[in-house]
Amino acid sequence: MKYINSAIFIIAILVVANAAAFAQESEAKVVDEVVAQVNESVVTLSQIKREMKEAVDSFVKEGKTPEQAKAEIEGKQGELIASLINEELILQKGKELNGVEADVEAQINGRFLEIMKQQNIKSLDALYKAMEASGVEPQGVREVWRKQITKDIVLQREVDSKVYFGLTPKEVKSYYEANKAKFTKPETISISEIFLSFAGRVEAAVREKAKSLLVELRSGGDFAALAVENSDRPNVKENKGKAGTLNVKDLDKVFAEPLKNVKVGGITELIEMTEGIEILRVDARTNASSESFFDETEVRKAMAFEKLPNERKKYMTTLREDAYIKISENYRPMVSPILFADDRKTEVKKSEK
Repeated sequence: MKYINSAIFIIAILVVANAAAFAQESEAKVVDEVVAQVNESVVTLSQIKREMKEAVDSFVKEGKTPEQAKAEIEGKQGELIASLINEELILQKGKELNGVEADVEAQINGRFLEIMKQQNIKSLDALYKAMEASGVEPQGVREVWRKQITKDIVLQREVDSKVYFGLTPKEVKSYYEANKAKFTKPETISISEIFLSFAGRVEAAVREKAKSLLVELRSGGDFAALAVENSDRPNVKENKGKAGTLNVKDLDKVFAEPLKNVKVGGITELIEMTEGIEILRVDARTNASSESFFDETEVRKAMAFEKLPNERKKYMTTLREDAYIKISENYRPMVSPILFADDRKTEVKKSEK
C-alpha cells in the first residue's frame, strides 16, 4: 500500500459573503474535521455525526427515548470511529482485489433488477423515479449496498472461504465425533409466503392490502392462487409461494416468533419488515430427533462458525499493520485502545513464543 507521510486534519472552504454588501470579502471557515487518516482516505467528523444520528434514530425506533439513545451512542463514539476505520480498510482492500468491484456492481444491479421484477417496472429510470417519489434516493441506496456488499465479499474471499475449505476431512470427522450432540436431526418447518413490497408504493396502502389478504386467507382463500396474484417475489408463478423447508433454530426472530405457535395449515399474523410485509402459511412441521448424523457441510459450518470471529480479528490486525493510520490528537485517547486492542494481544503472544 502507498503511505501518505502527512495528515491533513482540517478541511476548510472559502465562504463568500452577500455579494451586495461584501462583494470583495471572503473568509475561510472550518466546516469539517478529519478525525483519522487511513492510507489515502479520511474519516471525517461529519461522517461520524451522520452515523451517530442514524444509530440514535434506530434506538428510538426500538423504544428508547431520544435522550437515552443519544447518551448511549455518545458513550460509544470511540467504538464507532474504530469501526469506521476498519470499514475503510476493508473497502480499500476491495479495490485492490481482482474482480471485487465488478462483482459488487453486478450484485447491486441484480438487486435493482429484482425490485423491478417485483414491481413490474420496465426500466431502471422508471424505478429510480418511483423510489424518488417515495422519498428514497437511489444513489444513496447504491452507496449503502456498495459498502455492505464489498465488506461481505472481501471477508468471504479473504477469511471465511479459507477457513471453511481449509479444514481437512480428518479434522471435520474428529470434530463430529467429539461433538455428536450438536449434530442431531433439527426441528424443521415448511412454509409458503406472500410478500408485499413497500418499494415504489404508499406504505399505508400496502398495509391495507395485506390486512385484506389475511382476512381472505383465514376465510379459506386459496393460498397458492393468492400468492401468484399478489406476491412480489420474482419466481412466485413457478413456486406458487412455496418458500421451502427451514431449520427452526436458524430462523430469524422476526419470523420465529410469529411462526412459533402456528399449526400446520395456519396463517401467521402480518410480519412487517423494512422492505415490506410477509404473510406466511405453515405447510409442515417435523420434530427434532436426538439421533446424531454426520453431514459434512453442517460440521464444516459449525467449525467455521467457531473459528471465524478470531480469524477475522487476525485479518483486520494484518490490514492495520500494513496501513498508514493517523488519528487526530482530539480522538486518539478514545479510539486507539479500542482499535488496536487485538493488535497488542497479538504482539504479546508473539513475544511469549
